[in-house]
Amino acid sequence: MRNSALMRGSRETGFKSIVRAVSPGSSKEKYVEDRVAIFIDGSNLYHALRSNFNRYDLKFAEFTAKLCGARRLFRTYYYNVLQDPTQRAESSREQQDFLSALRETPYLEVRLGRTKMAQGIPVEKGIDVMLVTDLLHFAWNGLYEVAILVSGDSDFAYALQAVKNMGKHVEVAYFESNVSRDLLDVADNKHLLDHGFFKTLWTRKRPPRRKAKRPGPGPGRTNSVPVEKPSPV
Repeated sequence: MRNSALMRGSRETGFKSIVRAVSPGSSKEKYVEDRVAIFIDGSNLYHALRSNFNRYDLKFAEFTAKLCGARRLFRTYYYNVLQDPTQRAESSREQQDFLSALRETPYLEVRLGRTKMAQGIPVEKGIDVMLVTDLLHFAWNGLYEVAILVSGDSDFAYALQAVKNMGKHVEVAYFESNVSRDLLDVADNKHLLDHGFFKTLWTRKRPPRRKAKRPGPGPGRTNSVPVEKPSPV
């Protein structure tokens, strides 16, 4: 081996990788902080939050920070379908308000697809393709060391495997009731999104539930419990 050649090795220690450069008669180590890219399947997240918690007021900056841990966040990418105002005017207005707030989150970009009517049913178009394209493109160009996918959709399993084959680490943030086994099998690390994970990540405290009271003596008199109105994520 020529004297000018360097032998390099690496190993994973907690949240940082150690890169060692060795030359004849001397050695040194330097820490290289892992860069994390987070890819959020917005529709999957919305339906999972709806079915598990019946609320959507998530602090996205704190949510991504908790997934990232002590590592450095490169960027978060959020993918969803844009509501058609001609089909669902109220939902479209609510989504625009939500997206405006979402765009204020540091280091977060929003990617929006559209719906196409198929036999009278709106179908998402282009969302999965956008997510997979970014996932692979950024990995190929060395923009991150760790990819975190927030989704339970098995369609992303092969793309995650391709990212692993490039030498990257892949993690999956998932809801236990809404995840594919294929996706978990590919993941190097997993983040279970349960009540404990979200405990400090809501934008407001949920008021305690009121117990329904028995009807009073008047005919037809009832006491109803207010229901929180959902907003589209």
